[in-house]
Amino acid sequence: MTLGFYENFPTNIHRIDRFNSTLSSKQLQQKLIQVFYEVNRKEFSFEEVANPSVPQAKVIFEFGLAESEGFNYIDEEELKKTMNLLAKERLGSMDFFCSIRYYRCSSEKKQPLKFDYYMLRTVFSKDTFEVQVFHERGPRYISPEELGAVIFTKVNEASTGNRKILKKATI
Repeated sequence: MTLGFYENFPTNIHRIDRFNSTLSSKQLQQKLIQVFYEVNRKEFSFEEVANPSVPQAKVIFEFGLAESEGFNYIDEEELKKTMNLLAKERLGSMDFFCSIRYYRCSSEKKQPLKFDYYMLRTVFSKDTFEVQVFHERGPRYISPEELGAVIFTKVNEASTGNRKILKKATI
């Protein structure tokens, strides 16, 4: 079993974002898995994470880390396992599954809407970080571009002080 690598990752990518990082690849990998753990199952208003395509809606992200032919939900146990691995070695890439759940909210009722399903491949090299986004299925209420922006924002919000971890790379 290979933690962080999904054997059947799609070849036709819908979006690629590149960033420069102030962290080492290993530190960035640790920060990324920590951020996904913290974001998991947290409820956001649509306005907090993207341009709202559904009025009065809530958004919930669920991230899973690849392991060979499947994905493991990033809970406390998965976080510890991954952090232990990352303490020993640096991975060249990490694959994730992201389910985005949407709920329309009106007077004490939450109506579930169709979900979006994404696969992400994060590629790490010296001073750069690339996010490859594949939209598997769903209504794209949050676009591949907006998902990349959410990751960028959440990683930078997790930095200490005013120092930003990621900056958009100029090609």
